[in-house]
Amino acid sequence: MTGKERAAWRAKANHLEPLFQIGKGGINDALLKQTDDALRARELIKLKVLLESSPISVRQAADEIAAATGAEVIQVIGGVIVLYRESPELKEKAAQKEKNKKLAAKKQREKLQNARKDNLRLTVKRAGRGK
Repeated sequence: MTGKERAAWRAKANHLEPLFQIGKGGINDALLKQTDDALRARELIKLKVLLESSPISVRQAADEIAAATGAEVIQVIGGVIVLYRESPELKEKAAQKEKNKKLAAKKQREKLQNARKDNLRLTVKRAGRGK
């Protein structure tokens, strides 16, 4: 990942709220599973490490979670970790949504054209009666 890409992801992560907290229990299988699911659904997530009670450092936690989930560490600042992993499922959903929008717009245009044609036919019929 290039520096510019990383900076763009940091900017996008700026408004996110941390999804999970890592505390005295450290990193366990449940946290890794939830993180994996969140990355699949969102691609970009924030985690918070409770500095006072966590048995490992923030950087160690970031590296361990990234390795276990196949994600990239975008940023570690203070007690906050930002992770990114591309999600093909999310890309497919976005592509399908865009396709559905285009299809709906096409149907709407066709409906409007048909309504105009019907209106024109009525106008012609009425004009023909008046003669």
